[in-house]
Amino acid sequence: MSFETLGLSKLLLKAIKEQGYTEPTPIQKQAIPVILQRKDILAGAQTGTGKTAGFTLPLLELLSRAKPVKGKHQVKALILTPTRELAAQVGESVELYGKHLPFKSTVIFGGVKINPQITQLRKGVDIIIATPGRLLDHMSQKTVDLRHVDFLILDEADRMLDMGFINDIKKILEVLPKQKQTLLFSATYSEEIKKLSDRLLNSPALIEVARRNTASETVKQAVYHVDKTRKRELLTHLVNEGKWKQVLVFTRTKHMANRLTGQLESDGITAVAIHGNKSQNARTKALADFKKGDVRVLVATDIAARGIDIDQLPHVVNYELPNVSEDYIHRIGRTGRAGNEGEAISLVCVDEHEYLVNIEKLIKKDIPKVWLKGFKPDPSIKAEAINQGGSRGSRGGNSRNRPRNKPAGNSSGGSSRRR
Repeated sequence: MSFETLGLSKLLLKAIKEQGYTEPTPIQKQAIPVILQRKDILAGAQTGTGKTAGFTLPLLELLSRAKPVKGKHQVKALILTPTRELAAQVGESVELYGKHLPFKSTVIFGGVKINPQITQLRKGVDIIIATPGRLLDHMSQKTVDLRHVDFLILDEADRMLDMGFINDIKKILEVLPKQKQTLLFSATYSEEIKKLSDRLLNSPALIEVARRNTASETVKQAVYHVDKTRKRELLTHLVNEGKWKQVLVFTRTKHMANRLTGQLESDGITAVAIHGNKSQNARTKALADFKKGDVRVLVATDIAARGIDIDQLPHVVNYELPNVSEDYIHRIGRTGRAGNEGEAISLVCVDEHEYLVNIEKLIKKDIPKVWLKGFKPDPSIKAEAINQGGSRGSRGGNSRNRPRNKPAGNSSGGSSRRR
């Protein structure tokens, strides 16, 4: 099947060709025709499946088919994303595929000044890509008009719920027209996602291109058992011995991300951290430097890494296992994308053994274990409670993924939700 068979206009096909794409991915083959029929959809797709183009292309096509409104541009499409990085990525996709079309789009998120966004909105736009918190800021200041929205897209809805955006989403829904087409994309399914879809979607078509809660089959996984105090030493060893040029490293907390970055730099390995306390400009520059190869190691927290889109990222390292098992799938899904092979390594100390057990239960397979010579853990060291620090900690219905008798961790709080 080619893009020509999906019912897209010549101008969209031209833009697709200019991006070098010739054949749609499975999610695009399934979703585009259904969306063009003006049906609501609930789509289950892991990252790296081409889902962004899967909704961007038919959205642009449907906007093209609609009768234009004379005068000022009206907001016809609203795309909500959980993070700034993902919003920027989706915005870039809209720009690339819509380059030959007359539509204006804008990306609005927190962490940057609001006045330039207000100026852009006043000029008139057809498509808004936004994070919920900053969109509510504009709604409260009456700088955005959502009364004419025909299309609502929730991208990575599971992560939006994880981050506590459900009340924000409800407030946004209150001002949107009841008659609209809604598309909901989620990497995982939960009771919360089911409740949200029941509320939002009208007889939706169910589209699923990856098995539920399944780790990518193109990713080679391994667990390296090591003492907590020697994780940094082992990571440096792996990067240097393997001559790794590009590796994404996950930590549970912002503090550890900063600390590890400094330690790697002192070991002679170029590294940069990306997390919610970094300014948007710093996060954008860090990601750009990593993609260009100017930085070998990008150290990230789970929330900040959402939206990182690198087609041929070869290595992912879990410096610390996530306390929510599903996040392991999201993490390793950053590699092994678009048919490329990838490697995901987890550095596991005795404190994290129950996290590992829960992850293996979720993915329904045992991850190969490695005890590297010179780094074998000290059997006399006993497990200690894990300090969750500033991680998301409790998440509705997922406390079972936390080791027993461990502190639940603190919620990230309202201010950090203004993304």
